[in-house]
Amino acid sequence: MGLRARKRALVIAGSTAIAGFALVAPAYAATSGHSATTAVTSAPVTATGAHLNPGGAMRHLTVPRTATSGTRNASSTSTNWSGYAATGRTFTSVASSWTEPTGTCSSGDQYSSFWVGLDGYNSSSVEQTGSEVDCAGRTAEYYAWYEMYPAGSVEINHTVRPGDKMSASVTYAASNKYTLKISDSTQNWTYSTTKTQSGLARSSAEVITEAPCCTSSGGILPLADFGKVSYTGSTANGSTLSSFSPTSITMVSAAGRQEDSTSALSGGSFSNTWISKG
Repeated sequence: MGLRARKRALVIAGSTAIAGFALVAPAYAATSGHSATTAVTSAPVTATGAHLNPGGAMRHLTVPRTATSGTRNASSTSTNWSGYAATGRTFTSVASSWTEPTGTCSSGDQYSSFWVGLDGYNSSSVEQTGSEVDCAGRTAEYYAWYEMYPAGSVEINHTVRPGDKMSASVTYAASNKYTLKISDSTQNWTYSTTKTQSGLARSSAEVITEAPCCTSSGGILPLADFGKVSYTGSTANGSTLSSFSPTSITMVSAAGRQEDSTSALSGGSFSNTWISKG
């Protein structure tokens, strides 16, 4: 049974307690509006039964460090994020596009996420949506999701396949309302939901490749071999991402082993390339 089938079997089981957690739909003050009639499921779980949160706040391995001489952006390392994060002001929108990478799977379970979001770099909340490629042994599994972290992620029940053209955005409207939107133009679907939540900082805007959380002990999951993912048209507050001189983030394991690389940012374009599962 693949990871998604195991996740769905556990979801159908309702509120069964798994690995010390109750498998229930995320609870937070929200209103929703969807651009297509579609089902969503509660937060996915790993093959071992722990909650899988494809998104989440950045875990810094080191304090963000100043850029080296002659470079534009500051840089940082993280045990779960790579990509770029803009900070230093209040953000009301972030957007980007990417091609869904092809997962190379051999053995064991690994996971990788690709998303846009507000908050999470220097705050404990994140408003985010993106796509996923997970490895269940030799089988790669693909899907889309959204999350108002620290509430659990919600899987979007639409088809995602490798090579699909994905676009996503998170927008703050007013009155504590956030619209999270993701589209797959190859499969011809768009999903949009609006959530209401107060007290969020909106202190960063980011485009991120991530090793999701969590193992049964709460650690970072192994990073699936996604090959290379290229982001284009990345913007924050309606302006090209590079105009904010965002921080470049590289993912490394807790032991300091580099897990992927982050290319230079050109306007709204950059790429992440897989190196190791951690």
